[in-house]
Amino acid sequence: MPQHIFVLGLEDRNQVELEALPDADQYVFHSLLSIVTMQEGHASFPDILRNAQDRLDGFDGTIDAIVGYWDFPVNMLVPILSRQYGLPSKSLEAVVKCEHKYWSRLEQQKVIDEYPAFGLIDIHDPEAALPAHMSYPVWVKPIQSFSSQGAHYAPTPDALRQALETERQQPHSSGDAFDEVLKFLDLPEEVSGISGHAYMVEEAASGQQCTLEGYSWDDEVEIIGVVDSICYEDSSSFLRYQYPSKLPDHALAQMAETTRKVIGAVGLQNSTFNIEYFWDDATQRLSLLEINSRHSQSHAQIFHWVDGMPNHLAMIDLALGRRPQMPRREGEYPIAAKWMFRRFTDGMVHRVPSPEEIQAVEQQFAAVTITIVAKEGLRLSDLERQDSYSFMLAELFMAGATERELHEVYDSCCEALQFTIEDV
Repeated sequence: MPQHIFVLGLEDRNQVELEALPDADQYVFHSLLSIVTMQEGHASFPDILRNAQDRLDGFDGTIDAIVGYWDFPVNMLVPILSRQYGLPSKSLEAVVKCEHKYWSRLEQQKVIDEYPAFGLIDIHDPEAALPAHMSYPVWVKPIQSFSSQGAHYAPTPDALRQALETERQQPHSSGDAFDEVLKFLDLPEEVSGISGHAYMVEEAASGQQCTLEGYSWDDEVEIIGVVDSICYEDSSSFLRYQYPSKLPDHALAQMAETTRKVIGAVGLQNSTFNIEYFWDDATQRLSLLEINSRHSQSHAQIFHWVDGMPNHLAMIDLALGRRPQMPRREGEYPIAAKWMFRRFTDGMVHRVPSPEEIQAVEQQFAAVTITIVAKEGLRLSDLERQDSYSFMLAELFMAGATERELHEVYDSCCEALQFTIEDV
């Protein structure tokens, strides 16, 4: 009998990766609500939860696993639904301890020193200032967000005031839904009075940013790999994620040790996860940016190319109650990357590459997959899931023999992808 696995936000690209897993012929993957419905719609969290329950209750067969690899609200729905249907999963409290950026910092400071100074800030107070124990430059961010939404870099007091004014005019949108999730928990006193609409400030870290991917099997924490996050020059917007990392071995070892401490502190068991770090080679300092209670679907294809399996494998094994067995460096290519082709000014999109044009570009290379993000007829600033400083036009996944080859293929692809965008 096949095992029925329900995937929150399942889409075509990741379905291909899931169907490449060992024993995939024994699984049937079902899409449980679309990612657009959950992240880009206006439904409340209780409504989204109820819709998922209705779909599961109406299924005429066994429900063997419920999984997801997206940010809020997917990462919250997985433990809630899994518990309701008697399936293995992580605890909701552990997930919220990771995703509630302020609560997560409180837990981190109990066990590690590798974190920046932080504090809450009231964006509705025109006279709000940086807490006395902090210094510039800083980042202002919602206590719950994803894809850098609502995050603003502030190197000076004037920049901080401008960032707070921007968020007052266009507040981050998931606060109400996050408040609904918090009602499921008996919160400790230090966070019980904090609204899902709250904001915090953190001192800016320096150095090379990277993401450590891993999983926990009960109390044991295992590292899958470290992906370098490389930004556009003079920008905080990501240009590419590249695997494997080029950071020194002693930095990777310190990351692994820090990871085991913080995952234990938040109690995240039987879960994939990723942790974003900065490594400053000049000062030899490691800084933990944030903990995500799910693995990154953005890395699935590049892990597949380099290690031989996507990181989805660990998620499926855990959801079926098995200890993951992840391969390492058994893939077809020694290096792979996901590139983000961006524009840094707003514009009206009049034309995007056609499916036939995209296929023609992909067929020129051995390992290239292209997804167009910009939408014809829409203004770039109306697109969902964008950071505060740029607009993504396309995502390009590729693998090769060397980093130089990746650069050459990326440049060729960008030149071939024809967009027509009018400045506004």
